[in-house]
Amino acid sequence: MDSVKTRETSREGIEIIRLAIRVLIMVIFLGYIMIWIMMPTNTFYLHWLPAIHAKVDSTYFGQEGANFLIYSFPILFIAVLACLYLHLGKKDADHKYGSAKNSYLAIWGRPALVKGPLGIVSWTELSFLSMFIALLFWSFSAYLHGMMGNITEQSATQMREKVWEAKLGSAGLLLGLVGNICLAFLFFPVTRGSSVLRLLGLTSESSIKYHIWLGHITMTLFTAHGLCYIILWADTHQISQMLRWEKVGISNVAGEVALLAGLAMWATSFPRIRRKIFELFFYTPIISIFSSLYSSYYMPVSPTSASRFLGSTSF
Repeated sequence: MDSVKTRETSREGIEIIRLAIRVLIMVIFLGYIMIWIMMPTNTFYLHWLPAIHAKVDSTYFGQEGANFLIYSFPILFIAVLACLYLHLGKKDADHKYGSAKNSYLAIWGRPALVKGPLGIVSWTELSFLSMFIALLFWSFSAYLHGMMGNITEQSATQMREKVWEAKLGSAGLLLGLVGNICLAFLFFPVTRGSSVLRLLGLTSESSIKYHIWLGHITMTLFTAHGLCYIILWADTHQISQMLRWEKVGISNVAGEVALLAGLAMWATSFPRIRRKIFELFFYTPIISIFSSLYSSYYMPVSPTSASRFLGSTSF
């Protein structure tokens, strides 16, 4: 009898700990999403970010420390908590209450859509997909309103530009910023053994389709981003900008190399090429090393770079 009571007590304790972990993960996740929602606003860049940098910047990490804390640490911490949650779940697997709860949560794993370009989509996948699409539309509209609304004939004249040239440059920047959001989430669906995906009842194999579509969206935005600036430089007789490699700030040559590497991977991912020349498709992802390396050279300290390389690929 004593052993039975001890087991019941330990199981109840495990359930309480798991519940606390779930609540903590939800709070961290909501805070992480709030950062992405607020990122296109002046409130974030003019008030929140400077205040965070003032308190977080250190001698060892500098500005990268604040970016790591905001964009990478939440996902890394969620991944660690998910490992602990899943480990405790194995100990409580035989308990009736735990199985009932798992069956309740399994409802989210049931198919919500069966026919469509994404194939079978569960309720969990549909909810995250809807949130991501809403984030893209919100970011695009917020950046569009903030950038285009300030462009007038007077402001363009002060910058010695035409209005359409100023708008084209802003459009190129806008496309790059929205593309960075897609790039930050690009590797989440294909991280093998991810505790975050297992926590949601997903696998990297079933989520590969989202990686594919995110890749298409990312490359479309970045290609349009590059074309906007090439057209602008060609029209304003500044085509030599394509050969600039700045030691501080943005390096155009590095961006062009990263874009070309991405285009090479993108081209081999289409069904016709993938099926006919599968070996080319199979070995082309090696180029991603150059794409990632030169994109880090291209962009200065980027808020999404830490999340892209640390948050999404580590777990």
